[in-house]
Amino acid sequence: MPMLRSLHRWSVDVRLATALLTRVPLPALPSVEPDDIARAVRAYPLVGAVVGLVLGLVMVAVLSVGVPALVAASITLAIGLLVTGALHEDGLADTADGLGGGRDVATKLNIMRDHHIGSYGTLALVLTMVIKAACLQHLALGALPALVTAHALSRAVLGGLLAGLPPARPDGLARLVGRPSFGIVAQSALLGIGVVVMTAEAADDAALMVAVAGATAWAMGLLALRHVGGVTGDICGATQQAVETMVLIAWCVR
Repeated sequence: MPMLRSLHRWSVDVRLATALLTRVPLPALPSVEPDDIARAVRAYPLVGAVVGLVLGLVMVAVLSVGVPALVAASITLAIGLLVTGALHEDGLADTADGLGGGRDVATKLNIMRDHHIGSYGTLALVLTMVIKAACLQHLALGALPALVTAHALSRAVLGGLLAGLPPARPDGLARLVGRPSFGIVAQSALLGIGVVVMTAEAADDAALMVAVAGATAWAMGLLALRHVGGVTGDICGATQQAVETMVLIAWCVR
């Protein structure tokens, strides 16, 4: 039946997206086709929303026992690193090192592939974590919907990045995932927007979050195209971190 087939595909997509974006242990799928990996992009915002919900509940729980807001924010961010395996933060550091330290495309891509972290990567990580901690401290109990929104939108934009830019190298994560179809990108975007609509207090707030996420992802795409001629897995991670951070800032100033 078409409905059962669709539900099965969605379940596969969610499992693949969870396996890629988090360190949650899941049973291995019997077989995975390249089309399955590209299609799973539509489930990214769902996985992001769940990650944000878990972290938001952690923040609320820690605050409820009297822990200072900054400490609660730090604990929440640490739990987030454990849940995701610092996958996106690693991409941010590698991207900062590559774009900041390389003189040509080949050198930048080689630096991004190097597992050692340099000064640009260290600074990018520290600044991002400090900004996110400050935002969560400011939001306090209001951090729950902000985290759900930020984590959902920051994954929802990745489909457009993968579809709109060619892979910057012949191998790597971006090549493995492939270029999602317009329909997959649209589904991912709509799911991300749907999460925002459910968590934002007003339509203006929802529009602001979507606009900030889109503008940040667009800027990251232009940066990637200019420096390395396309997208890599590290650039996807850096984009996720940039969008998450900007959405949290927007939530604070809305």
